[in-house]
Amino acid sequence: MQLNIRNEKPHDYRRVEELAREAFWNLYFPGCHEHFVIHKMRDHADFIKDLSFVIEVDGEIVGGIFYTHSKVVAEDQTEYQTISFGPVFISPDYHRQGLGRKLITYSIQAAKEKGYRAILTLGFPYHYEPYGFLGGKKYNISMPDGKFYKGLLVLPLYEGALEDLSGYVVFSNALEVDEEEVDKFDQSFPPKEKKVQESQREFEKAASMLDE
Repeated sequence: MQLNIRNEKPHDYRRVEELAREAFWNLYFPGCHEHFVIHKMRDHADFIKDLSFVIEVDGEIVGGIFYTHSKVVAEDQTEYQTISFGPVFISPDYHRQGLGRKLITYSIQAAKEKGYRAILTLGFPYHYEPYGFLGGKKYNISMPDGKFYKGLLVLPLYEGALEDLSGYVVFSNALEVDEEEVDKFDQSFPPKEKKVQESQREFEKAASMLDE
């Protein structure tokens, strides 16, 4: 198995969107919108092209990771620039082969080399703790509602990056989409059935879990 991680190129776009749709369909809610998020974010001012990678197995794309600018806003309204990843995915056909780990590790290293302060993301803690992410509460970083959630995960990229800093995170609005836009975009793909499944309940529960 020959692995290669590289920056996404324009000719990859549709394939990446198809794979993202496969990977996320019915995972967090019936259907998915990640394929449209990726499609839309590429033209957004917050998109970080240099940190958006695809992973190939034997020359075929099987996954991707995408970064956008985010920030932490302190009480005095000072803004600290950070970055965030998501969507990140591996094709369901290639799960449990360590490819996601390779892709995330590679992108973190690239972000360190470019001198970014910290990565903030939302997800299941057990997915990201192995890379050194900790809950936002450890760094005095909350969600905009001022609450600390277990699903807000933070990774400083250099020594002292988040020292004497506290505030709330603001993620890029590149990640926000309109249901109608998603449905319209989705019509250009083969039809798939939207279903309710257990993973959606788990996600809902995890997303609202406070770090107390």
